[in-house]
Amino acid sequence: MLDRPTAVYDSGWSGIVFSYHWVMGAGELDIAGSPAFSAPESIRYHAAGWWSDSTVSDAVRRNAERIPDRVAYVDHPGRPLTWQQFDFAASALAEQLAGIGVLRGDRIAVWHRDCAAIHVLFVAIERCGAVVVGIGARAGAREVVQILRDTQSRIMISDESRATLAAGLQTELPVSVLALGCDGDVPCLTVDSEPVALGTESRLGPDDVFLINSTSGTTGIPKCVVHTQNRWHYFHQKAIANALLTSDDVFLPAIPTPFGFGVWTSHTTPIYLGATAVILEQFTPRATCEAILRHKVTVLCCVSTQLTLLMTEGTCRNYDLSSLRVVFAGGEALPYRPAVDFEELTGAKILQFYGSNETGLLSGTTVDDPRHRRLRTGGRVVPEMSVRLFEGQRDVTETGHGQPACRGPATSLGYLGGTDHASLFTHDGWMRMGDICEIDAEGYLTVTGRTADFILRGGKNISAAQVEDAVMTHPEVAVAAAVAMPDPVFGEKVCLYAELVTSHIIDLTDLINHLLAQGVSKELLPERLVVVDELPRSSGGKIAKGKLREDIRNRMEAADESS
Repeated sequence: MLDRPTAVYDSGWSGIVFSYHWVMGAGELDIAGSPAFSAPESIRYHAAGWWSDSTVSDAVRRNAERIPDRVAYVDHPGRPLTWQQFDFAASALAEQLAGIGVLRGDRIAVWHRDCAAIHVLFVAIERCGAVVVGIGARAGAREVVQILRDTQSRIMISDESRATLAAGLQTELPVSVLALGCDGDVPCLTVDSEPVALGTESRLGPDDVFLINSTSGTTGIPKCVVHTQNRWHYFHQKAIANALLTSDDVFLPAIPTPFGFGVWTSHTTPIYLGATAVILEQFTPRATCEAILRHKVTVLCCVSTQLTLLMTEGTCRNYDLSSLRVVFAGGEALPYRPAVDFEELTGAKILQFYGSNETGLLSGTTVDDPRHRRLRTGGRVVPEMSVRLFEGQRDVTETGHGQPACRGPATSLGYLGGTDHASLFTHDGWMRMGDICEIDAEGYLTVTGRTADFILRGGKNISAAQVEDAVMTHPEVAVAAAVAMPDPVFGEKVCLYAELVTSHIIDLTDLINHLLAQGVSKELLPERLVVVDELPRSSGGKIAKGKLREDIRNRMEAADESS
């Protein structure tokens, strides 16, 4: 049962599951308890058809009945899973989860490599009425522990590459460990308890919380974002309309599954459509091109850095990628020239949505937009998202320039426990983005800057504060300041400025080894270290990061000139 710690490791379809009970005060956070939606708005979204009355689990079952032998997921370069196999495996897993005591409302965290099994597991968790806690495969031990504590997890399952690390976390937290293995080609749990039969209908509704994932905040503490299925059902409809998607499309999502971009491109939209999704365990330009060619992929989904790498490495020129029809890119500004080159090479059209894990989409481009609009803007503002522009708490929408905020059917419920809602929401309930944008007379949105202290590396927001907190655990570091340094491929990388406690010298390798030993996520590792006698400070005593950004640019320019 859930309160009996176990540690079981298996090979094949391996993964990680965490189960926990999430409590907010006297009850659970839901639509009624979130500032994101009011009851009348929820009714209106359903009446307009933006929200559905069926679930992802329902869609899997329909696909199994209508197209049982069509491939649902395939782990490139092999191992296809049909919709019938998917449906059977999800039900069997759900019964195993029920057999070990998982109940409606329990939270089960998933720390898993990207593969077909993670999607089967997500649906299995839904079918037994529980909620997925998605943890990125690249998360380090510190981040995992923080999320487990915040969500009060009691069960954890690791895939093979994380088995030792997962078992070690039992010394810090009261968690049990399970493993997702396989019986032939079908994912299954290795447990002692007998399965418990469940009803045929999903025990979670589309307005219930089905997913909690993490995002990095400016405070350096990961915050957990709370999702309903219907926010992604609405997003799914916009994706269909903008890209003219059909069930005949073949998807290749190159983004980690648990995060917002990955959720709709690898899980909800392929399942709602009954389309095939090709899964890469890890993105490389060569593997991506090979998968596109072999499986005749029509829809590629990737962050802008991945698309840039496909072009700059030149790999894609060695493959026939003419099957591609649409590329969904995002996460950061899209370099114009590589994007044009990719479109001309493949014949595909590159589309973008502007939004976040918290807000969903505020704007999007379509296949009918002219190229300069598709590649240089975030597309037209979506009317039903009621986008406004703010300067502080003042509405400056009429000026066409400011910090965007939205309220509509695509938003999440906010943060678990209401953490940091004062900064996420305006006083009247609009959910903020961390950018500065312009909206022109035709309704096209363009990002012009950021309000938060992030380094945007390859489409991933890296909290400078989180990097600094990790670095400050080194005994020789007195003060740390993380800033963005320009990079031609990733857009930005993490540069760390430091004052030391003594005259002892540390180098970047020493610092990275220390951080890895502390279980720090690889995404937070600095890629350049600059040791200074004294960091520049403003008149108020704060570190003058503007001067540090200027300094690293000057250092890089000087290095380029001397090379």
